[in-house]
Amino acid sequence: ALHSSHKCVGRAVTLQFVPARPDIAGDKPAGGESPEYEAFEKCGPNEVLVMASVGKWDSVGGDIKFLRLKQREIGGLVTDGSVRDTDEIINYGFPCFSHSTTARQGPAFMQPWKCNDIVTVGGIAVRPGDAIVGDQDGVVVVPAKVAETVYSIAHGREEIEEIIKEELTKNPGPPGIYYPFMSGKIKVDSPLGKLLATKGITPANSNQFEGSADW
Repeated sequence: ALHSSHKCVGRAVTLQFVPARPDIAGDKPAGGESPEYEAFEKCGPNEVLVMASVGKWDSVGGDIKFLRLKQREIGGLVTDGSVRDTDEIINYGFPCFSHSTTARQGPAFMQPWKCNDIVTVGGIAVRPGDAIVGDQDGVVVVPAKVAETVYSIAHGREEIEEIIKEELTKNPGPPGIYYPFMSGKIKVDSPLGKLLATKGITPANSNQFEGSADW
């Protein structure tokens, strides 16, 4: 993340860059009709703009261009390229995740080509509408068709981890007693299964147990 406070969640709006070439540039709509501004206008608080760069060190934009993203109050920006004018972008307030920062301008090396198509970012395919989640650990993409299922699994897992931490705080000791606790693999008669039962979490109301997985 560009700043330690940056976190994002939203649906992907994608933008593909291609290497700069004069004849291709001539076929691209100019000015405000450019694919990148088309993508900007599709973004709001519930969307994350995913920009597929050509190079890791090439800039996908800076303060003037991204002022519009601030105005749109977007949910976040993710790119496998770099960004410029770091301080200003941080001041804009929207979450930003990039490979790095750079002083190198992008237009000499690449140009925006297509809005809302399947793109590859950091070797991962991203489809418009996919769920994008980012924090200090990095960014993940969840296919739209399984986003609700993945949320259910992750939310159940998070609840269990909080219970384990609470128990280890009250009764300090090695956490290995509660391992493994892979989602869908917890055994009812294990130390963890017994602990969860005291908190009212059982196979009847959780998909985290062996035999209760619904995915």
